[in-house]
Amino acid sequence: MSDYRAGFACLVGRPNAGKSTLTNALVGQKVAITSSKPQTTRHTIRGIATTDEGQLILVDTPGLHKPRTLLGQRLNDVVRETLMDVDVIGFCLPCDQRIGPGDQFIAAELAELRRGRKRPVIALATKSDTVDRDRLAQHLVAIEQLGDWQEIVPCSATGGEQVDTVLEVLMKHLPESPKLYPDDVLTDEPDDVMVAELVREAALEGVRDELPHSIAVVVEEMVPREGRPADRPLMDVRVNIFVERSSQKAIIIGRGGSRLRDVGTRSRQAIEELLGQKVFLDLHVKIAKDWQRDPNQLSKLGF
Repeated sequence: MSDYRAGFACLVGRPNAGKSTLTNALVGQKVAITSSKPQTTRHTIRGIATTDEGQLILVDTPGLHKPRTLLGQRLNDVVRETLMDVDVIGFCLPCDQRIGPGDQFIAAELAELRRGRKRPVIALATKSDTVDRDRLAQHLVAIEQLGDWQEIVPCSATGGEQVDTVLEVLMKHLPESPKLYPDDVLTDEPDDVMVAELVREAALEGVRDELPHSIAVVVEEMVPREGRPADRPLMDVRVNIFVERSSQKAIIIGRGGSRLRDVGTRSRQAIEELLGQKVFLDLHVKIAKDWQRDPNQLSKLGF
């Protein structure tokens, strides 16, 4: 085990660059929520990929972006703090989008970081399955011109292309170390955080563009139902979904409660898979007025 490697990697990139999807692909199971809407990741979810050669603990961060709210500022602070603590950084640059000001902003931040701490940065050309060879080649050239990278790896998390290569490249930059987690551990996030994320992912599906940023989810309680047979346990899970305005509450609930029922059905299935048992899910939608801009409410909601 003397040449075994273990350590932490962080995937960065502008919002919707494919970081959460790549995290899930590398781990081999869903540990980070994904959505077609940008800025859906708010917590640093650690996904753990273990092989015979090493163990990579992936820290998934919110997308670095120009903040417009106090929440946005706090999310950026989370990313910067995380970057200081990892062994290697993967910079996700999606092939279906041209290099833009957001990428240049992050590249400059990474260059500044590397002046202080020599952290290797691997440029990852994500979503490679969405473009043809010519467009991919142009994108790789643009990435090369953007900064000084240890390596550049094109990959597709959804298509499974070069995911193993990404894992191999990130692992070779980890320090020699024994395993940090047992083989069967895929994330060190507590169950209630994962449950809240799964409910938020279901609530994000099919809502209007302005709503994703206004949704926060808090698990009130998770308790085993008393008096159940040992071979048929049931977990009672009470969850509050917070929005900022009454009009948003109406959107989440839907006509006659139809949307909320759909959110409940989809998230309950994912929660049961996570917990490995049947769940009674009790969802409530509440208003926390302008919570994204209110320091006290942000703290109450876990930010």
